[in-house]
Amino acid sequence: MAGTVTVALLGTGLLGAAIGQRLLEQGLGVQAWNRSPERLGALAALGAIGCREPQQALEGCDWVITVLSDGAATRSVLQRCDLQDQRVLQMGTIAPAESRELGTVIGAAGGDYLEVPVLGSRPEALSGSLQVMAAGPAALFEQALPLLKRLDPEPRLLGPLGAALETKLALNQLIASLTHAFSLSLHLVQSSGVEVEHFMELLRGSALYAPTFDKKLPRLLADNYDQPNFPTAHLRKDLLLFLAAARQRGLDTRGLRGLAELLSAAEGSAIDGLDYSALHRLTAKTAAWS
Repeated sequence: MAGTVTVALLGTGLLGAAIGQRLLEQGLGVQAWNRSPERLGALAALGAIGCREPQQALEGCDWVITVLSDGAATRSVLQRCDLQDQRVLQMGTIAPAESRELGTVIGAAGGDYLEVPVLGSRPEALSGSLQVMAAGPAALFEQALPLLKRLDPEPRLLGPLGAALETKLALNQLIASLTHAFSLSLHLVQSSGVEVEHFMELLRGSALYAPTFDKKLPRLLADNYDQPNFPTAHLRKDLLLFLAAARQRGLDTRGLRGLAELLSAAEGSAIDGLDYSALHRLTAKTAAWS
């Protein structure tokens, strides 16, 4: 259709696929590429064009969105592309320094770059209720607003490159820390014989309460962490990125190192692919998860 905005989507994992589906449902054209081609099937069934190479996905597109696993993968994939006159929106959670480096590389190649990490996962992407954080040139952000508003009614420009990713890491650190703290408290309450609902009533009536506690409580009580929107491996990656960024800012990160070690101990285990609230297994007395 003439006039249809077309997006090159590089990376169709849990979040990338949901973003692609949302854009298709909003009437945009999507040309998608993924390192595992079999993961393009669901989007292709919805009308996306599946591409064998990243460069093929970029051809004729108005915007490029990357939702890849880490900074190294993002740079490697983009280096396979001709970025002259391309406008790149990088939505993956990578190190702020890596993002600034990408901005330099893409600029030198004749393209434009905006970091655009998001808070939320598959359900929020599908409903257009992600929280979009942007950093980079204000003029490019203004150009991208009509597209970004398909994912978030009020995207925010937070500053120069690095600012959005540092904010994203700060938020994801809270995901890890809140889940860890709640898990430990819940284990103690359960082991003491106190009814969980009595504990929750007290918690809900206090300034200590966070909605994520009730959101994750059924998983923790059922010990069921299947069908994740945000797996444990990603939580560990983001916490380690936060620790590195915080140390670069001169912050004392000793209080978080134990949590990082706990998550790192599970690397390579089945927990990696489960919902991040499987952290509850790691805080238990036994090591049955290993």
